[in-house]
Order: sequence, then structure tokens, then C-alpha cells
Amino acid sequence: MIFRKGELFSGPGGLALGATSASVLDASGEEFRITHEWSNDYDESACSTYRRNICGDIEDPSVIWGPVQELDIKSLSPIDALAFGFPCNDYSIVGEHKGMGGEYGPLYSYGVQVLKHHKPKFFIAENVGGLQSANEGKAFIQILKELSEAGPGYNLTPHLYKFEEYGVPQKRHRIIIVGIRKDQGVTFRVPAPTTPEKYVTSKEALENPPILEFAPNHEFTKHNAKTVEMLKHIPPGQNAWYEGIPEDLRLNVKGARMSQIYKRLHPDHPSYTVTGSGGGGTHVYHWDEPRALTNRERARLQTFPDEYIFEGKKEKVRQQIGMAVPPKAAKIIAEAILKTFAGVEYDYVAPKWIFEELVKQDKVLQPV
Repeated sequence: MIFRKGELFSGPGGLALGATSASVLDASGEEFRITHEWSNDYDESACSTYRRNICGDIEDPSVIWGPVQELDIKSLSPIDALAFGFPCNDYSIVGEHKGMGGEYGPLYSYGVQVLKHHKPKFFIAENVGGLQSANEGKAFIQILKELSEAGPGYNLTPHLYKFEEYGVPQKRHRIIIVGIRKDQGVTFRVPAPTTPEKYVTSKEALENPPILEFAPNHEFTKHNAKTVEMLKHIPPGQNAWYEGIPEDLRLNVKGARMSQIYKRLHPDHPSYTVTGSGGGGTHVYHWDEPRALTNRERARLQTFPDEYIFEGKKEKVRQQIGMAVPPKAAKIIAEAILKTFAGVEYDYVAPKWIFEELVKQDKVLQPV
């Protein structure tokens, strides 16, 4: 049983790597797996990364570079599964909180269009935790409602996954919505955390095994002398606002003080969330050495293997890594979906939300 997967907002292929790595055997020995069919992203470097690593061909035409608004959805080849991590810019708790009123907020609707036309058997949609509160919670319910009603209709299981509970060495919390076409006769359940009590630490991720000196995307950042000195005074787990920093080395910043600015990792805990954008102080900092992490190290925290080569200039690579779904978490979710279709039992937990209950709480959906 092969599920051909289409993907929107595919980025560098974190979700795809996890999904295509998953494989399940049913009681009769039949294999259930997911294969790449086509994908789309607006970022040229991310498309090159996806082609190289997921397709094995830097020229593969099945990876379509360009704005999703220009994608001819009806001309795309048939699929059995859809994945889309629709842009989170307008739903993030960091930023202007524009929600549906922003440039990126409505882009989920292209996933809805694919569901309506191609009618895949299942889909996986991903976004930041801030989606649940955007537009006073109306956006989340509207998106779920449109996904549920698309095409032949889908049974939804939305959940807030804490990826550190699934073996990812990073405190990264994301909403994942799994939809199963209603006529499939199966019910998806949220896979139980695999590392609920002993998280993988930053040190374990970055030092076991050590990163080879000439590993791809392992360029070090050149810091000015003042930044290096400041970092030397920041203990592991602390940030630029640590009171032990000498006065002459402190940042002259007024207003809000973001907790992640020049925050150093703690070797005995998972990393804080790796981001794909931001200026000085947002690059994630080593607990022992007074420096920012390399892109290869950030990729380790996102669970990309060292042989996964990211295309593009250094900042483009950083963006790709920070925006990606951790492959390790994606594989666990994909395996649970495959087990659902294969009739294979697995440990599960209750979802954070029940779609039908959310709708009951908000029977009259107002425009958002």
C-alpha cells in the first residue's frame, strides 16, 4: 500500500524526510509507506535542498518552485496524501499577530483547494501553537471547519505536539492536524510520546556523535570581540539580560526584552526553539564555547542527519532549518497514520482538542 504524497509549503523537506522514512507492515506482511509525488515552495534554495535530498536529483521537475498562488492545482498528478505546513508568520506569538488579516494567514486555503480537487485519503497540516489564539480563536475553528468539509469530508485530529516528548532535542511546540477521509473507515489517534520523562539534551544531540570538521553547512559565525566577551559572562541557560554581565558589555535595549536574545543552551536540557529568522542574538548559542551554533548544529537540534545537505547561502540555510518540521517527529506521526490504515495497534494519547466540541463552543462562526 503506497500513498503518493503531494506537499505545499514544503521547505527543505523535514516533513517529507520523516514521512518517506516511515514504513509499516500489516498482519499479512503487506508494506504501507509514503512516497514523494510532487511538492511546491516559493523559496528557490529550499526547493534545491528538497530536490537533492528527497528526490536525489537537483533538477527533479516534481519539485515546483514558485508562489502557491500561481500553482495550477488541477494539473498536478494524483495523490493519496497531502502535507502542508502553511506559513505561520501571521499566527506566531512573536510578531504583529495579524492572523487571517495578514499576508500569510489565508494561505491554508490552497491546501483546502488540493483536498477538494485531489481528494487524498489523508492529510497532515502543521502550524505554530499561536494558531489556536489568532483572531480570538476564530481562525483556528474556521480553518478546521474548512478542512473538515473539503471534498468528500475529513475526520480531524488536531493536537499540540511537544516535540521534546518525541525524542527531538528541542522544546518546539507545534499544532499538527491529521485528517482522514471519512469514507476510509479508520480513526487516527495521537501517538503517545516516546520520551515523556527523559528528554534528549542539547549536549547529547551535538556531541554524540561529534560533528565532523568538514561536515556540510558547518561554517562558524565571526563575532565581534564585545559579543564574545559578553557571551563569556552568560552562564548556560541564561540570556543577554543576565545580571552578572558587566555594565560595559550589556545591550542598550529599551522596551521588550526577548528571552532568547543571546541565550546560551543548557547542556542538560533540550534546546529552546530554533528559529529561521531574526537579527543578532537569535542564532542559538553554545553552552561552553562563546559563539553561535553553526547551521549543521542547528540542523542536529532539528534531527536532520549530517548527510542532509542544505542548498543556498548561509542565512538561507538558517531560514530553511528554522522553518522545518523535525524529521524525527514527522516520522513518528507518519508511522501512526500508516498503522491506522494497516490496522496495527499503537500506544496513543487523547488529543488536545476535539473538533466537534470546538464547533459546539462556537456554533455561529463570525468572519475573522
